[in-house]
Amino acid sequence: MFKKVAADALGLSDIGTIVKPEDYNKVEADDYIMHEEDEKIFFLIKSKADEYCFTNLALVHVDGTSAMSKKRSLKRYDYHSTPISAVSLETAGSMDLDVEIKFRMGEEYYSIDVDKKQIEKLKDLYKALIKIASIQRENAQMLRFASESLATASNVGIRYAGQAIPEEQFRAINQYAFNWMQQARSNYVRKDFTEVFEKFINN
Repeated sequence: MFKKVAADALGLSDIGTIVKPEDYNKVEADDYIMHEEDEKIFFLIKSKADEYCFTNLALVHVDGTSAMSKKRSLKRYDYHSTPISAVSLETAGSMDLDVEIKFRMGEEYYSIDVDKKQIEKLKDLYKALIKIASIQRENAQMLRFASESLATASNVGIRYAGQAIPEEQFRAINQYAFNWMQQARSNYVRKDFTEVFEKFINN
């Protein structure tokens, strides 16, 4: 605790602030948002070194090596291919200047410090991430069910056929299987979470 207080007193900590929507166009992350494909920023945390930009399609992280360096690297995690998990919110103690939101994007772990005066807004992001993670888990399970049911039907068909399948019939079965999985992916791999952010983010 003492080290943390000392770092804050010396200005060495990197506590983020939540950027207002009217200022989104002033941050670096905005340059990397795919506005051409209707991508929209819903929540943005800016610290001395980093920007954490939550859009309807992805988390865009402008990663700074330090507050003193101008060097940045860009990391993008699309929700349709990167599951969110282990979402938690750590509130501030009496001596703390910040609160923390923690979560995983695939294999990447994030712990973001935010000014404790903005805890109410951070709660909105917490709720949105919890909901997205829940939808992703349920959809992943349904996609597995679809794949398993197709495999089961295929095995039963092969078992009862007992003979070589004519080429035309094989093509028809193959096309059906492709269409089945394509439809399942369309139903259960969600790319756009606009609805979730609009429900929980109250800017």
